[in-house]
Amino acid sequence: MSQETGRSGRTAGSAAPSPRGAEVGRRIGVGLMNGLWRPRVLGAGKVPPTGAAILAVNHSHLLDGPMVMGVSPRPTHFLIKKEAFVGPLDPFLRGIGQVAVDRSGTDRKAVTDALGVLAAGGVLGIFPEGTRGEGDFTSLRAGLAYFAVRSGAPVVPVAVLGSAEKRGRLISGLPPLRHRVDVVFGDPFDAGDRSGRRTRAALDEATVRIQERLAAHLEKARRLTGRRVTLE
Repeated sequence: MSQETGRSGRTAGSAAPSPRGAEVGRRIGVGLMNGLWRPRVLGAGKVPPTGAAILAVNHSHLLDGPMVMGVSPRPTHFLIKKEAFVGPLDPFLRGIGQVAVDRSGTDRKAVTDALGVLAAGGVLGIFPEGTRGEGDFTSLRAGLAYFAVRSGAPVVPVAVLGSAEKRGRLISGLPPLRHRVDVVFGDPFDAGDRSGRRTRAALDEATVRIQERLAAHLEKARRLTGRRVTLE
């Protein structure tokens, strides 16, 4: 059966990410993260209290997204790989305002949804490395630059440190219960050069600019917390 697409570019029957759902997700995250671990949050006041913003989060563990969602001072809509939207997790993640993205190509619906979040003055969460890795911001994709330049929203660097701790685990794949995880928010910055350009060259320049700022923030977060990105 074919699906019709309206003028907005959305597939019939689909819904925009819900701000109210994202707030519910934030409250769930607060309970879970503080109940199971010991988040230490630094710099949360640097997140703009109103208006569009992009949280650029390093990614070394699957816990990073839920942790940031729970400790962020504002509800956050994360771009999450579509493979996570399976079984009962599909309606749950969509219900709390998260955005499924197909990483195999240009996912126009995900792009539309993400830009819609920013146009409505919401907070978009992105893992600019694209997938879990060392969590050191050394390999960035152009997606973050595109959303930042296209929307004009400030980028807030976020470093999650300690989520990949392995020593003392009781549950495979998760940090030890009651383990401290540091979340450090950095100073917001503009990714573009304020020229309004959206060319490939402008995006490439913005990606370099973003990488430099994120790497600098991560190093500062390490010094503040006395941590490495991962603790093997």
